[in-house]
Amino acid sequence: MHLRYLVIGSWLALAACEQGTLATPSWSAPVAVATSLEAQHLRRACDVRADPNRYHCDVLIRTDVAPSPQYSAYFGYGPSDFQSAYNLPSFSDGSGQAVAVVDVGDDPNAEEDLATYRSNYGLPPCSSSSGCFRKLNQKGQNGPYPPPNAGWAVEESLDVDMVSAICPNCDILLMEANEPTFRSLGKTVDEAVLLGANVVSNSYGGSGTTGSRYFDHPGTIITASAGDSGYGIQSPADFATVVAVGGTVLSRHKNQRGWSEVVWSGTGSGCAVSIEKPSWQRDKGCKGRTMNDVSALATNVAIYDSYQEGGWFTVSGTSISSPLVASVYALAGNAGSVNAAQTLYVRGASLYDITRGSNGTCQPAYLCTARRGYDGPSGNGTPNGTTAF
Repeated sequence: MHLRYLVIGSWLALAACEQGTLATPSWSAPVAVATSLEAQHLRRACDVRADPNRYHCDVLIRTDVAPSPQYSAYFGYGPSDFQSAYNLPSFSDGSGQAVAVVDVGDDPNAEEDLATYRSNYGLPPCSSSSGCFRKLNQKGQNGPYPPPNAGWAVEESLDVDMVSAICPNCDILLMEANEPTFRSLGKTVDEAVLLGANVVSNSYGGSGTTGSRYFDHPGTIITASAGDSGYGIQSPADFATVVAVGGTVLSRHKNQRGWSEVVWSGTGSGCAVSIEKPSWQRDKGCKGRTMNDVSALATNVAIYDSYQEGGWFTVSGTSISSPLVASVYALAGNAGSVNAAQTLYVRGASLYDITRGSNGTCQPAYLCTARRGYDGPSGNGTPNGTTAF
């Protein structure tokens, strides 16, 4: 992946080239994936195992950007960039909404690190003392927490930072599952809903799972990352009751929007032939459930995590995209009245149509290549305000 540096006024950011590529092996081939990512100056925060019963987080850490306790815009995009790129009412909306992020293991420094991120960007405080932030175990209790996990701790920091960036008025529930299994994570999703989460984000995935009982909660929006190994599907994003979120690359541009956006080559997408197609999907090339529904930024974002990662650093992956879109749903405040991803398919929905980029080779081509209108990698497009949500 060739890199370029963008100097825009006083803003210095690291951005991936729009046509940079990631290899597209199966998620169950960790050696091949790891080799490819190493060549791209990326590494997975979480181990990927060839076990269909275990899930992995989808966050990728840039290895060519050294972590630092001191912030610099060099580390990547932040709240003002997301809000500008997606035309979001972040500071006026979102009050009374609760976004849950479901992860595995404990991040001992989660609340302190969240405070650092929000303070750095001038976002209002969000703490356990005010009730804005709650860290809860799989049973929805304030402890005991599961054992710490360094890889998933990065995911937890990313998730709460993204919710903060998009919806600073939202409450945040950090839900810590005991194990990276369908049952453990699913039970944690159930608990988040019982606790009143309006939206639940899941930045992880795996394969071999059938049945979506834990991820079917009418009245609560469930989002999930599409994956980071290129063309191919993963659960729970392939469930029809879940909003499948693909990844894009954002770049500054001298157009009316101020940004250009293409499909990120690492995003998952595809056809889940074993899952019944939801009524609102009308694409003809997949008889089952098509991934994705929507997409959002998946590269070069600054986060703060002090638990074994050194402070500020840069991440990529659809782990960014899922909590970002979940928080847009929270800004819209309609979770109780919309049916999963259905509103995203309404003709004329306010979304940015992504028409360039690919995440692999496939037939029919729209399942892995962007085009006008609906396509697999970008879904119906990326947020343009909140009216489509």
